[in-house]
Amino acid sequence: MAEASAVAPNCDLFDWPKKDKRRFLHAVYRVGDLDRTIQFYTECFGMKLTRKRDVPEEKYSNAFLSFGSEESNFAVELTYNYGVSSYDIGTGFGHFAIATQDVSKLVETVRAKGGTVTREPGPVKGGGSIIAFVKDPDGYTFELIQRGPTPEPFCQVMLRVGDLDRSIKFYEKALGMRLLRKVERPEYKYTIGMLGYADEYETIVLELTYNYGVTEYTKGNAYAQIAIGTDDVYKSAEVVKIANQELGGKITREAGALPGIGTKIVSFLDPDGWKTILVDNEDFLKELK
Repeated sequence: MAEASAVAPNCDLFDWPKKDKRRFLHAVYRVGDLDRTIQFYTECFGMKLTRKRDVPEEKYSNAFLSFGSEESNFAVELTYNYGVSSYDIGTGFGHFAIATQDVSKLVETVRAKGGTVTREPGPVKGGGSIIAFVKDPDGYTFELIQRGPTPEPFCQVMLRVGDLDRSIKFYEKALGMRLLRKVERPEYKYTIGMLGYADEYETIVLELTYNYGVTEYTKGNAYAQIAIGTDDVYKSAEVVKIANQELGGKITREAGALPGIGTKIVSFLDPDGWKTILVDNEDFLKELK
């Protein structure tokens, strides 16, 4: 009986991520000119500025942009550090993706506003969706995907990993995500896994890419992290710690309230060193008021 009672808490703990009310909140990355990037995202992509703040005592400013309210839509948190005009994106970060009903029209808007088009509109090789690739002023790549109307146009964050199966297990166990689909592309020597909390045509998903034979990538100093909401930061942190012990990664900030803000978070690295922050859902909504 003693052994059964000792095992039960862990079983309950691993059920928690699947019961928890989780959603992707925002991705955080650094830019060299905040106003320039805000203008590009609003004029080219049609995003809206939801929040902006300056923190002179810490020498940075940031801005949040989204296709809707941050209470329900994914956002990007752009950070400008005083005096820093450029960053190294590295080889590990892949791209963001935006769904649109007319890729060609969006590409022409980007081109007209001075954006860089790296792949002209056309079908995915082998047939499928119409896509294009563009770059923002800081060099971040955006895939544009032609789809019908969606409540979440910001539809993907793509990161490269060294062991796809390990990463899938980590995000399933530590964060309660579902593997939505896995695609093998041996002709191009890569495999991708789409993970998330709902169908990929309804909301944003994490796209993990494994390139055959490549186990490590440079992170650079541009892309920072992704934030996910949780109803219980402390319980979620315990699950992450167990997943870290089994699959790799580590806690980088223990669960607790941020000084001066009061929002409860926990931050950690996955087995490839990609950073995630879990944010208390109620505290996050308070930040928006």
